[in-house]
Amino acid sequence: MSSFNGMNDTIAAISTGMTTSGIGIVRISGPEAVKIADRLFGAKSGKKLAEAQSHTIHYGFVRDDQEVIDEVLVMLMRGPRSFTAEDTVEINCHGGIYAMKRILETALKCGARPAEPGEFSKRAFLNGRIDLSQAEAVIDVINAKNEYALKSSVSQLKGSLQQKINSLRERLIYQIAFIESALDDPEHISLDGYPQKLERIVAELKQEIKVLLASSENGKLIKEGIRTVIVGKPNAGKSSLLNRLLGEERAIVTDIAGTTRDVLEEQMNLHGISLNIIDTAGIRETEDVVEKIGVDRAKNYAKDADLIIYVVDSSTELDENDDKIMEMIRDRKAIVLLNKMDLISVTTEEILQKKLSGQKVIPISARDGQGLELLENTLKEMFYQGEITFDDEIYVTNMRQKHALSEAKSSLERVEESIMADMPEDFFSIDLMSAYEELGSITGESVGEDLVNEIFSKFCMGK
Repeated sequence: MSSFNGMNDTIAAISTGMTTSGIGIVRISGPEAVKIADRLFGAKSGKKLAEAQSHTIHYGFVRDDQEVIDEVLVMLMRGPRSFTAEDTVEINCHGGIYAMKRILETALKCGARPAEPGEFSKRAFLNGRIDLSQAEAVIDVINAKNEYALKSSVSQLKGSLQQKINSLRERLIYQIAFIESALDDPEHISLDGYPQKLERIVAELKQEIKVLLASSENGKLIKEGIRTVIVGKPNAGKSSLLNRLLGEERAIVTDIAGTTRDVLEEQMNLHGISLNIIDTAGIRETEDVVEKIGVDRAKNYAKDADLIIYVVDSSTELDENDDKIMEMIRDRKAIVLLNKMDLISVTTEEILQKKLSGQKVIPISARDGQGLELLENTLKEMFYQGEITFDDEIYVTNMRQKHALSEAKSSLERVEESIMADMPEDFFSIDLMSAYEELGSITGESVGEDLVNEIFSKFCMGK
Protein backbone atom coordinates (compact mmCIF):
# COMPACT_ATOMS: atom_id res chain seq x y z
CA MET A 1 0.00 0.00 0.00
CA SER A 2 2.97 2.32 0.40
CA SER A 3 3.04 2.93 -3.36
CA PHE A 4 0.03 5.22 -3.17
CA ASN A 5 0.96 8.86 -3.67
CA GLY A 6 0.11 11.74 -1.37
CA MET A 7 -0.29 9.71 1.83
CA ASN A 8 2.18 11.92 3.71
CA ASP A 9 0.28 15.10 2.86
CA THR A 10 -2.21 16.71 5.21
CA ILE A 11 -5.55 17.18 3.49
CA ALA A 12 -8.60 19.35 4.17
CA ALA A 13 -12.14 19.58 2.81
CA ILE A 14 -15.66 20.64 3.70
CA SER A 15 -17.38 17.45 4.88
CA THR A 16 -20.95 18.71 5.02
CA GLY A 17 -23.22 19.81 2.19
CA MET A 18 -22.51 23.11 0.47
CA THR A 19 -25.77 24.66 1.51
CA THR A 20 -26.99 27.03 4.20
CA SER A 21 -27.50 24.98 7.36
CA GLY A 22 -27.16 25.05 11.14
CA ILE A 23 -23.69 23.48 11.20
CA GLY A 24 -20.83 22.95 8.76
CA ILE A 25 -17.75 20.78 9.23
CA VAL A 26 -14.28 21.34 7.81
CA ARG A 27 -12.13 18.22 8.21
CA ILE A 28 -8.31 18.20 8.33
CA SER A 29 -6.42 14.88 8.32
CA GLY A 30 -2.77 13.89 8.11
CA PRO A 31 0.55 14.11 9.95
CA GLU A 32 0.43 17.94 10.23
CA ALA A 33 -3.30 18.20 11.03
CA VAL A 34 -2.84 19.38 14.63
CA LYS A 35 -0.10 21.89 13.77
CA ILE A 36 -2.16 23.36 10.95
CA ALA A 37 -5.24 23.60 13.17
CA ASP A 38 -3.22 25.42 15.83
CA ARG A 39 -2.18 28.02 13.23
CA LEU A 40 -5.78 29.00 12.49
CA PHE A 41 -7.65 28.16 15.72
CA GLY A 42 -7.43 29.90 19.06
CA ALA A 43 -9.11 28.19 22.00
CA LYS A 44 -10.94 30.38 24.50
CA SER A 45 -8.86 28.65 27.22
CA GLY A 46 -5.63 29.68 25.48
CA LYS A 47 -4.52 26.03 25.35
CA LYS A 48 -2.92 24.70 22.15
CA LEU A 49 -4.40 21.60 20.48
CA ALA A 50 -0.89 20.10 20.45
CA GLU A 51 -1.08 20.00 24.26
CA ALA A 52 -4.61 18.59 24.40
CA GLN A 53 -5.70 15.00 24.85
CA SER A 54 -7.22 13.04 21.97
CA HIS A 55 -10.99 12.92 21.54
CA THR A 56 -11.64 16.26 23.16
CA ILE A 57 -13.70 19.24 22.00
CA HIS A 58 -12.46 22.83 22.24
CA TYR A 59 -14.37 26.11 21.99
CA GLY A 60 -12.81 29.13 20.35
CA PHE A 61 -12.39 31.15 17.14
CA VAL A 62 -10.92 30.59 13.69
CA ARG A 63 -8.76 33.49 12.51
CA ASP A 64 -7.19 34.36 9.18
CA ASP A 65 -4.23 36.38 10.44
CA GLN A 66 -5.96 38.77 12.86
CA GLU A 67 -9.42 38.59 11.28
CA VAL A 68 -11.97 36.45 13.17
CA ILE A 69 -13.82 34.28 10.66
CA ASP A 70 -16.16 32.29 12.91
CA GLU A 71 -16.92 31.03 16.40
CA VAL A 72 -16.34 27.26 16.36
CA LEU A 73 -16.06 23.97 18.22
CA VAL A 74 -13.00 21.91 17.28
CA MET A 75 -12.86 18.14 17.74
CA LEU A 76 -9.38 16.62 18.10
CA MET A 77 -8.86 12.92 17.26
CA ARG A 78 -5.34 11.56 17.22
CA GLY A 79 -4.46 8.55 15.05
CA PRO A 80 -4.97 5.70 14.94
CA ARG A 81 -8.25 6.31 16.80
CA SER A 82 -9.88 8.25 13.97
CA PHE A 83 -11.72 7.44 10.75
CA THR A 84 -8.59 7.82 8.64
CA ALA A 85 -6.33 6.33 11.36
CA GLU A 86 -4.39 9.62 11.12
CA ASP A 87 -4.41 12.73 13.29
CA THR A 88 -7.71 14.41 12.45
CA VAL A 89 -9.23 17.75 13.36
CA GLU A 90 -12.86 18.59 12.63
CA ILE A 91 -13.87 22.24 12.82
CA ASN A 92 -17.59 22.58 13.56
CA CYS A 93 -18.59 26.05 12.37
CA HIS A 94 -21.82 27.83 11.49
CA GLY A 95 -23.27 26.34 8.32
CA GLY A 96 -22.98 29.33 6.06
CA ILE A 97 -21.40 28.58 2.69
CA TYR A 98 -19.11 31.61 2.85
CA ALA A 99 -17.95 30.82 6.41
CA MET A 100 -17.10 27.21 5.50
CA LYS A 101 -15.20 28.30 2.39
CA ARG A 102 -13.19 30.89 4.35
CA ILE A 103 -12.21 28.33 7.00
CA LEU A 104 -11.16 25.84 4.31
CA GLU A 105 -9.16 28.51 2.49
CA THR A 106 -7.41 29.40 5.75
CA ALA A 107 -6.56 25.73 6.40
CA LEU A 108 -5.04 25.51 2.91
CA LYS A 109 -3.09 28.73 3.53
CA CYS A 110 -1.74 27.19 6.75
CA GLY A 111 -0.30 24.15 5.00
CA ALA A 112 -3.02 21.64 4.07
CA ARG A 113 -3.85 20.67 0.50
CA PRO A 114 -7.38 20.15 -0.89
CA ALA A 115 -8.61 16.60 -0.47
CA GLU A 116 -9.48 14.63 -3.58
CA PRO A 117 -12.96 13.04 -3.88
CA GLY A 118 -13.18 10.19 -1.39
CA GLU A 119 -9.64 10.71 -0.10
CA PHE A 120 -10.56 10.52 3.59
CA SER A 121 -12.21 7.12 3.00
CA LYS A 122 -9.31 6.02 0.79
CA ARG A 123 -6.88 6.80 3.60
CA ALA A 124 -9.05 4.83 6.02
CA PHE A 125 -8.77 1.87 3.64
CA LEU A 126 -5.04 2.25 2.97
CA ASN A 127 -4.32 2.58 6.69
CA GLY A 128 -6.25 -0.61 7.45
CA ARG A 129 -9.08 1.15 9.26
CA ILE A 130 -11.71 -0.34 6.91
CA ASP A 131 -11.61 -2.84 4.07
CA LEU A 132 -12.72 -2.11 0.51
CA SER A 133 -16.23 -3.56 0.94
CA GLN A 134 -16.75 -1.30 3.97
CA ALA A 135 -15.39 1.70 2.06
CA GLU A 136 -17.90 1.07 -0.73
CA ALA A 137 -20.61 0.76 1.92
CA VAL A 138 -19.79 4.32 3.05
CA ILE A 139 -20.92 5.77 -0.27
CA ASP A 140 -23.94 3.44 -0.28
CA VAL A 141 -25.00 4.81 3.13
CA ILE A 142 -24.78 8.34 1.73
CA ASN A 143 -26.77 7.41 -1.39
CA ALA A 144 -29.33 5.16 0.34
CA LYS A 145 -32.83 5.92 -0.93
CA ASN A 146 -34.88 3.68 1.36
CA GLU A 147 -34.86 1.82 4.67
CA TYR A 148 -33.68 -1.48 3.16
CA ALA A 149 -30.81 0.17 1.27
CA LEU A 150 -29.67 1.95 4.44
CA LYS A 151 -29.82 -1.20 6.58
CA SER A 152 -27.93 -3.20 3.93
CA SER A 153 -25.22 -0.55 3.68
CA VAL A 154 -24.85 -0.26 7.46
CA SER A 155 -24.59 -4.05 7.70
CA GLN A 156 -21.69 -4.00 5.22
CA LEU A 157 -20.16 -1.03 6.99
CA LYS A 158 -20.10 -3.12 10.19
CA GLY A 159 -18.11 -5.76 8.29
CA SER A 160 -20.72 -8.45 7.50
CA LEU A 161 -19.43 -9.06 3.97
CA GLN A 162 -15.80 -8.73 5.05
CA GLN A 163 -16.24 -11.47 7.66
CA LYS A 164 -17.89 -13.81 5.17
CA ILE A 165 -15.23 -13.25 2.50
CA ASN A 166 -12.41 -13.69 5.02
CA SER A 167 -13.94 -16.99 6.16
CA LEU A 168 -14.07 -18.28 2.57
CA ARG A 169 -10.49 -17.17 1.90
CA GLU A 170 -9.16 -18.80 5.07
CA ARG A 171 -10.59 -22.15 4.00
CA LEU A 172 -9.16 -21.73 0.51
CA ILE A 173 -5.66 -20.81 1.66
CA TYR A 174 -5.60 -23.80 4.02
CA GLN A 175 -6.21 -26.14 1.07
CA ILE A 176 -3.63 -24.32 -1.07
CA ALA A 177 -1.04 -24.59 1.71
CA PHE A 178 -1.82 -28.27 2.24
CA ILE A 179 -1.31 -29.08 -1.45
CA GLU A 180 1.93 -27.11 -1.64
CA SER A 181 3.24 -28.75 1.55
CA ALA A 182 2.35 -32.24 0.29
CA LEU A 183 4.05 -31.61 -3.04
CA ASP A 184 7.18 -30.34 -1.26
CA ASP A 185 7.26 -33.15 1.30
CA PRO A 186 5.52 -36.23 -0.16
CA GLU A 187 7.27 -38.56 2.32
CA HIS A 188 5.49 -37.09 5.31
CA ILE A 189 2.26 -35.66 3.82
CA SER A 190 0.08 -38.00 1.75
CA LEU A 191 -2.37 -36.88 -0.92
CA ASP A 192 -4.11 -40.28 -1.06
CA GLY A 193 -7.86 -39.72 -1.17
CA TYR A 194 -7.37 -35.96 -1.05
CA PRO A 195 -9.09 -35.13 -4.40
CA GLN A 196 -12.34 -36.64 -3.11
CA LYS A 197 -12.07 -34.66 0.13
CA LEU A 198 -11.27 -31.46 -1.78
CA GLU A 199 -14.25 -32.05 -4.06
CA ARG A 200 -16.59 -31.92 -1.03
CA ILE A 201 -14.91 -28.79 0.33
CA VAL A 202 -15.07 -27.01 -3.06
CA ALA A 203 -18.76 -27.91 -3.39
CA GLU A 204 -19.45 -26.32 0.01
CA LEU A 205 -17.50 -23.18 -0.86
CA LYS A 206 -19.19 -22.89 -4.23
CA GLN A 207 -22.62 -23.21 -2.60
CA GLU A 208 -21.83 -20.37 -0.18
CA ILE A 209 -20.72 -18.17 -3.08
CA LYS A 210 -23.93 -19.07 -4.94
CA VAL A 211 -25.95 -17.83 -1.96
CA LEU A 212 -24.06 -14.51 -2.05
CA LEU A 213 -24.62 -14.24 -5.81
CA ALA A 214 -28.33 -14.98 -5.38
CA SER A 215 -28.51 -12.15 -2.84
CA SER A 216 -27.25 -9.75 -5.50
CA GLU A 217 -30.64 -9.81 -7.23
CA ASN A 218 -32.28 -8.56 -4.04
CA GLY A 219 -29.28 -6.31 -3.48
CA LYS A 220 -29.62 -4.60 -6.84
CA LEU A 221 -33.30 -3.88 -6.22
CA ILE A 222 -32.59 -2.73 -2.64
CA LYS A 223 -29.94 -0.30 -3.85
CA GLU A 224 -31.23 0.90 -7.22
CA GLY A 225 -34.99 0.37 -6.93
CA ILE A 226 -37.46 -1.48 -9.14
CA ARG A 227 -37.73 -0.06 -12.66
CA THR A 228 -41.51 0.16 -12.93
CA VAL A 229 -43.58 1.12 -15.97
CA ILE A 230 -47.30 1.94 -15.70
CA VAL A 231 -49.26 1.01 -18.83
CA GLY A 232 -52.90 0.88 -19.79
CA LYS A 233 -55.47 2.39 -22.11
CA PRO A 234 -56.12 6.14 -22.06
CA ASN A 235 -58.20 7.26 -19.08
CA ALA A 236 -57.65 4.00 -17.15
CA GLY A 237 -56.32 6.00 -14.21
CA LYS A 238 -52.54 5.62 -14.65
CA SER A 239 -51.74 9.23 -13.81
CA SER A 240 -54.18 9.20 -10.88
CA LEU A 241 -52.39 6.09 -9.57
CA LEU A 242 -49.01 7.82 -9.89
CA ASN A 243 -50.27 10.87 -8.02
CA ARG A 244 -51.74 8.66 -5.29
CA LEU A 245 -48.48 6.73 -4.87
CA LEU A 246 -46.41 9.92 -4.78
CA GLY A 247 -48.81 11.74 -2.50
CA GLU A 248 -48.80 14.82 -4.73
CA GLU A 249 -50.24 16.03 -8.02
CA ARG A 250 -47.33 15.35 -10.39
CA ALA A 251 -49.26 14.09 -13.42
CA ILE A 252 -52.06 15.99 -15.16
CA VAL A 253 -55.39 14.21 -14.65
CA THR A 254 -58.44 14.98 -16.82
CA ASP A 255 -61.43 13.10 -18.25
CA ILE A 256 -60.02 13.65 -21.73
CA ALA A 257 -58.42 10.48 -23.15
CA GLY A 258 -54.84 10.90 -24.32
CA THR A 259 -53.86 13.69 -21.88
CA THR A 260 -50.49 12.01 -21.16
CA ARG A 261 -48.50 12.30 -24.39
CA ASP A 262 -44.98 11.59 -23.11
CA VAL A 263 -43.38 9.64 -20.28
CA LEU A 264 -43.15 11.03 -16.75
CA GLU A 265 -40.41 9.58 -14.51
CA GLU A 266 -40.55 9.72 -10.71
CA GLN A 267 -38.93 7.90 -7.80
CA MET A 268 -40.82 6.93 -4.69
CA ASN A 269 -40.31 4.93 -1.51
CA LEU A 270 -43.11 2.49 -0.75
CA HIS A 271 -42.37 1.39 2.85
CA GLY A 272 -38.78 0.38 2.18
CA ILE A 273 -39.18 -0.50 -1.50
CA SER A 274 -37.84 2.02 -4.01
CA LEU A 275 -39.83 2.26 -7.23
CA ASN A 276 -38.43 4.12 -10.22
CA ILE A 277 -41.81 4.77 -11.80
CA ILE A 278 -42.45 5.71 -15.41
CA ASP A 279 -45.97 6.86 -16.26
CA THR A 280 -46.61 6.42 -19.97
CA ALA A 281 -49.08 7.53 -22.60
CA GLY A 282 -52.25 5.48 -22.87
CA ILE A 283 -51.81 2.59 -25.30
CA ARG A 284 -54.34 2.61 -28.13
CA GLU A 285 -54.54 2.81 -31.89
CA THR A 286 -54.44 6.49 -32.84
CA GLU A 287 -53.95 8.72 -35.88
CA ASP A 288 -52.62 11.59 -33.74
CA VAL A 289 -48.91 11.83 -34.63
CA VAL A 290 -47.79 13.16 -31.24
CA GLU A 291 -49.88 10.67 -29.26
CA LYS A 292 -48.57 7.82 -31.45
CA ILE A 293 -44.98 8.76 -30.51
CA GLY A 294 -46.00 8.58 -26.83
CA VAL A 295 -47.60 5.15 -27.34
CA ASP A 296 -44.46 3.82 -29.06
CA ARG A 297 -42.32 5.12 -26.21
CA ALA A 298 -44.60 3.42 -23.68
CA LYS A 299 -44.09 0.08 -25.43
CA ASN A 300 -40.29 0.54 -25.55
CA TYR A 301 -40.05 1.43 -21.86
CA ALA A 302 -42.15 -1.62 -20.99
CA LYS A 303 -39.62 -3.90 -22.75
CA ASP A 304 -36.83 -2.86 -20.35
CA ALA A 305 -38.88 -2.75 -17.14
CA ASP A 306 -38.32 -4.89 -14.03
CA LEU A 307 -42.04 -4.59 -13.39
CA ILE A 308 -45.06 -3.60 -15.48
CA ILE A 309 -48.14 -2.27 -13.71
CA TYR A 310 -51.11 -2.66 -16.06
CA VAL A 311 -54.01 -0.43 -15.05
CA VAL A 312 -57.48 -1.51 -16.20
CA ASP A 313 -60.62 0.64 -16.00
CA SER A 314 -63.19 -1.58 -14.27
CA SER A 315 -66.03 0.76 -15.31
CA THR A 316 -65.57 -0.01 -19.03
CA GLU A 317 -65.40 -3.16 -21.14
CA LEU A 318 -62.14 -4.70 -22.36
CA ASP A 319 -61.34 -4.15 -26.04
CA GLU A 320 -58.66 -4.95 -28.63
CA ASN A 321 -56.28 -2.42 -27.03
CA ASP A 322 -56.46 -4.39 -23.77
CA ASP A 323 -55.80 -7.60 -25.69
CA LYS A 324 -52.59 -6.11 -27.14
CA ILE A 325 -51.43 -4.95 -23.71
CA MET A 326 -52.13 -8.38 -22.20
CA GLU A 327 -50.09 -9.98 -24.96
CA MET A 328 -47.30 -7.49 -24.26
CA ILE A 329 -47.12 -8.48 -20.56
CA ARG A 330 -47.32 -12.22 -21.21
CA ASP A 331 -44.46 -14.05 -19.41
CA ARG A 332 -43.37 -10.76 -17.78
CA LYS A 333 -43.29 -9.68 -14.14
CA ALA A 334 -46.50 -7.71 -14.05
CA ILE A 335 -49.27 -6.71 -11.68
CA VAL A 336 -52.74 -5.91 -13.01
CA LEU A 337 -54.60 -3.20 -11.12
CA LEU A 338 -58.36 -3.24 -11.64
CA ASN A 339 -58.98 0.47 -11.06
CA LYS A 340 -62.07 2.59 -10.34
CA MET A 341 -63.59 0.06 -7.94
CA ASP A 342 -65.44 3.02 -6.39
CA LEU A 343 -67.63 3.00 -9.55
CA ILE A 344 -70.01 0.36 -10.89
CA SER A 345 -67.91 -2.47 -12.32
CA VAL A 346 -68.30 -3.67 -15.89
CA THR A 347 -65.01 -5.58 -16.09
CA THR A 348 -64.62 -7.93 -13.11
CA GLU A 349 -61.66 -9.72 -11.58
CA GLU A 350 -62.97 -13.04 -12.94
CA ILE A 351 -63.19 -11.70 -16.51
CA LEU A 352 -59.61 -10.44 -16.34
CA GLN A 353 -58.19 -13.65 -14.88
CA LYS A 354 -59.57 -15.68 -17.78
CA LYS A 355 -57.65 -13.51 -20.28
CA LEU A 356 -54.37 -13.12 -18.40
CA SER A 357 -51.40 -15.51 -18.27
CA GLY A 358 -51.27 -15.86 -14.49
CA GLN A 359 -50.59 -12.26 -13.42
CA LYS A 360 -52.07 -11.20 -10.08
CA VAL A 361 -55.12 -8.92 -10.23
CA ILE A 362 -55.56 -6.36 -7.42
CA PRO A 363 -58.79 -4.34 -7.20
CA ILE A 364 -57.98 -0.72 -6.35
CA SER A 365 -59.31 2.79 -6.39
CA ALA A 366 -56.64 5.33 -7.27
CA ARG A 367 -59.10 8.00 -6.16
CA ASP A 368 -59.42 6.87 -2.51
CA GLY A 369 -56.35 4.62 -2.11
CA GLN A 370 -58.22 1.31 -1.79
CA GLY A 371 -55.99 -1.73 -2.46
CA LEU A 372 -52.61 0.02 -2.30
CA GLU A 373 -51.52 -1.87 0.84
CA LEU A 374 -52.11 -5.15 -1.01
CA LEU A 375 -50.04 -3.77 -3.91
CA GLU A 376 -47.14 -3.09 -1.51
CA ASN A 377 -47.25 -6.62 -0.06
CA THR A 378 -47.45 -8.15 -3.53
CA LEU A 379 -44.33 -6.22 -4.62
CA LYS A 380 -42.38 -7.63 -1.66
CA GLU A 381 -43.48 -11.17 -2.53
CA MET A 382 -42.59 -10.74 -6.21
CA PHE A 383 -39.16 -9.16 -5.90
CA TYR A 384 -37.70 -10.25 -2.59
CA GLN A 385 -37.08 -13.96 -2.10
CA GLY A 386 -38.31 -14.44 1.45
CA GLU A 387 -38.45 -11.88 4.24
CA ILE A 388 -35.96 -9.03 3.98
CA THR A 389 -33.93 -9.16 7.19
CA PHE A 390 -30.54 -7.81 8.12
CA ASP A 391 -29.91 -10.01 11.17
CA ASP A 392 -27.80 -12.66 9.43
CA GLU A 393 -28.38 -12.00 5.73
CA ILE A 394 -25.74 -10.36 3.53
CA TYR A 395 -26.93 -8.56 0.39
CA VAL A 396 -24.37 -7.96 -2.34
CA THR A 397 -25.35 -4.61 -3.88
CA ASN A 398 -22.18 -3.83 -5.78
CA MET A 399 -21.60 -4.97 -9.38
CA ARG A 400 -17.81 -5.10 -8.87
CA GLN A 401 -18.28 -7.44 -5.93
CA LYS A 402 -20.78 -9.56 -7.88
CA HIS A 403 -18.31 -9.93 -10.77
CA ALA A 404 -15.54 -11.02 -8.38
CA LEU A 405 -17.85 -13.62 -6.81
CA SER A 406 -18.78 -14.94 -10.26
CA GLU A 407 -15.10 -15.25 -11.19
CA ALA A 408 -14.33 -17.05 -7.91
CA LYS A 409 -17.18 -19.47 -8.57
CA SER A 410 -15.83 -20.15 -12.09
CA SER A 411 -12.38 -20.88 -10.62
CA LEU A 412 -13.89 -23.40 -8.21
CA GLU A 413 -15.76 -25.05 -11.08
CA ARG A 414 -12.42 -25.47 -12.86
CA VAL A 415 -11.09 -27.20 -9.74
CA GLU A 416 -14.01 -29.62 -9.93
CA GLU A 417 -13.30 -30.25 -13.61
CA SER A 418 -9.63 -30.96 -12.81
CA ILE A 419 -10.63 -33.42 -10.08
CA MET A 420 -13.00 -35.23 -12.45
CA ALA A 421 -10.28 -35.37 -15.10
CA ASP A 422 -7.86 -36.86 -12.56
CA MET A 423 -5.39 -34.03 -13.08
CA PRO A 424 -2.27 -33.56 -10.88
CA GLU A 425 -2.81 -31.72 -7.58
CA ASP A 426 -0.83 -28.65 -8.63
CA PHE A 427 -3.64 -27.91 -11.14
CA PHE A 428 -6.04 -27.71 -8.17
CA SER A 429 -3.75 -25.23 -6.46
CA ILE A 430 -3.68 -22.85 -9.45
CA ASP A 431 -7.46 -22.45 -9.60
CA LEU A 432 -7.87 -22.40 -5.83
CA MET A 433 -5.42 -19.49 -5.75
CA SER A 434 -7.38 -17.76 -8.52
CA ALA A 435 -10.58 -18.01 -6.41
CA TYR A 436 -8.64 -16.75 -3.39
CA GLU A 437 -7.39 -13.69 -5.32
CA GLU A 438 -10.84 -12.89 -6.74
CA LEU A 439 -12.40 -12.93 -3.28
CA GLY A 440 -9.50 -10.81 -2.06
CA SER A 441 -10.42 -8.12 -4.58
CA ILE A 442 -13.74 -7.67 -2.76
CA THR A 443 -12.08 -6.71 0.51
CA GLY A 444 -9.12 -4.99 -1.14
CA GLU A 445 -6.51 -7.62 -0.28
CA SER A 446 -5.50 -7.95 -3.95
CA VAL A 447 -6.25 -4.76 -5.88
CA GLY A 448 -4.06 -2.29 -7.70
CA GLU A 449 -3.69 1.46 -7.29
CA ASP A 450 -5.72 2.25 -10.43
CA LEU A 451 -8.78 0.35 -9.20
CA VAL A 452 -8.57 1.93 -5.73
CA ASN A 453 -8.35 5.40 -7.27
CA GLU A 454 -11.32 4.68 -9.55
CA ILE A 455 -13.50 3.43 -6.69
CA PHE A 456 -12.81 6.40 -4.39
CA SER A 457 -13.15 8.97 -7.19
CA LYS A 458 -16.90 8.30 -7.09
CA PHE A 459 -17.13 9.61 -3.52
CA CYS A 460 -18.05 13.16 -2.59
CA MET A 461 -15.25 15.64 -1.84
CA GLY A 462 -15.34 15.66 1.99
CA LYS A 463 -15.75 11.92 2.48
